[in-house]
Amino acid sequence: MNAPLTDRSRLSALLARLEAGLLERDTAVRLALLAALAGEHVLLIGPPGTAKSELARRLHRAFAGARYFERLLTRFSTPEELFGPLSLKALEHDRYERLVEGYLPTASIAFLDEVFKANSAILNALLTLLNEREFDNGSARARVPLISVVGATNEVPAEEALMAFHDRFLVRVPVAGVSDAAFAALLVLPAEASADTGVAEPITAEELRATLAARERVALPPALLAALAGLRAFAQSLSIAVSDRRWRQLVGLLRSAALTEGRASVEPLDLWLAPYVIAAQPAQVAPLAEWFVREVARAAPEDAPWLTRAVEAFEKQLEIERTLPAEGGEEAAGKLALARAIGGAEEGGMLRIVSTALEDALRRRWSPVHVAARLAQLDELAARASAPLADLREALAALQAALAGRLWLPPSLAAELLGNRRHTLAVLEALLARLAAARAGFAALPVDEALPQAEPEPIALGA
Repeated sequence: MNAPLTDRSRLSALLARLEAGLLERDTAVRLALLAALAGEHVLLIGPPGTAKSELARRLHRAFAGARYFERLLTRFSTPEELFGPLSLKALEHDRYERLVEGYLPTASIAFLDEVFKANSAILNALLTLLNEREFDNGSARARVPLISVVGATNEVPAEEALMAFHDRFLVRVPVAGVSDAAFAALLVLPAEASADTGVAEPITAEELRATLAARERVALPPALLAALAGLRAFAQSLSIAVSDRRWRQLVGLLRSAALTEGRASVEPLDLWLAPYVIAAQPAQVAPLAEWFVREVARAAPEDAPWLTRAVEAFEKQLEIERTLPAEGGEEAAGKLALARAIGGAEEGGMLRIVSTALEDALRRRWSPVHVAARLAQLDELAARASAPLADLREALAALQAALAGRLWLPPSLAAELLGNRRHTLAVLEALLARLAAARAGFAALPVDEALPQAEPEPIALGA
């Protein structure tokens, strides 16, 4: 009996071949291959010219001996275009059978473009084929070798009659044009971007069956079940209806991901793919993905607004105390103005010395108690603000370690998660540096021991 597919280097090579020359498609590529390994179908949602058909054509080469079928569906498409023409010989014997060779019933990977534009006769036949992997040919129902169907559409259908067919696609991936950041790379891509670079042994039918059987032994730990319960509650808050069947199919997909990464149990981080299963509309993917980043990965970027307000309050107070004139400094101010008027624009020699002395005389003096109170409040704030630093650095290192071995989690998402954690850390470190600069400024205020030793009112820091 063949062993399940757990060779990470081999799967990584397959993913590299699928992704070669496809810009910003790391999520779609991983979901398409993972769905196929789990025996599920994929719907790519997006405008024309976004490499949907190219991804499907490449996917079939990931499976040994897989036959490929592709059709663009319209409202005028006929069943013969998908399932084959009627057999004239069978009709002579009063049998209604199709010649299916070379058509969808004999394909392992199929791409159906504009899949929701087909008529009801085609859609009804497709329902059984996609869900049961069976095809009614005349009076006989035959098993088909179908691994996965990749459907494509410009938009999700709104008609109630199409909802059952829409539900047959477990994984639904919005696909957009490349971003501004990748636009230059798009323009210089070779005319024929090859997916045949490198060595990648395709997956056999035996390995696929063994993988599907072995995934049932992958454990679902309490942390994962708790995260799924949280996801269900969040989906309900967004009025997203998810059937019991779809939840179970999601678990199967999660188990396939864990098994092929060589793990004995599903982990909460595997839920990165849940938005593409739970969302019924493309617009729902973003809030579900944000839920994963915030609640599961704990990697939402934070700007510490309370600390920013506190730092700004200290900086403003320091500026005030630095620029307040000395009590009774009108005479010194007059002398400084007269010295500058006499000296003109260029000050030199004795005039500079006199000017500096007069400016110093104009500065307000503060009691040692005043300065000490300011420093004490700053030190208290700095201690409070720096308390999470060690935990943040440890969490960043832990996330880096957790993501390092991931095969399916897209590199773009890993970069986002780590970038968010680094952003939070950088914001805190920058604010602490500003606090340190403010402390140095208060410590450098001119002091007069003879002043009344009264503590100032603490600086109001807000909430």
